[in-house]
Amino acid sequence: MAVVINGSTGITTSDVDATTEISTVDLNVSDELKFNSGYGSAATAYGCRAWIKFNGSGTIAINNSANVSSITDLATGRYKVTFTTAMVDADFAALSSNANRDAGCYDHSTTYVNVFSGESAIDSTIISVAIFR
Repeated sequence: MAVVINGSTGITTSDVDATTEISTVDLNVSDELKFNSGYGSAATAYGCRAWIKFNGSGTIAINNSANVSSITDLATGRYKVTFTTAMVDADFAALSSNANRDAGCYDHSTTYVNVFSGESAIDSTIISVAIFR
């Protein structure tokens, strides 16, 4: 099923059958996408602006990502994630996790966020980072 959102004509669909259900979706003049996810009313959706899953052990490597141009190995358990498209400002939420230890984000700007893996700086084979704004 294809769903097309167009500011002048609204929502159009093709290949819709009798079992297809379309919930409330609203794209208003301030370019806010709102939808009802079963909570009773349409609310603004705040999207993930960038994300990455990478191997931070040995030769670091990106497993998959969106809006991330590169990762840099800064030191043991310390990495820099660089965005493809910069954030509008540095007031974003950066979340991170790894396979077995604590993880966190520090020192960020509109173009990057630094990530640590483990309080005692340990390389991890699975590190994930998500940016919300």
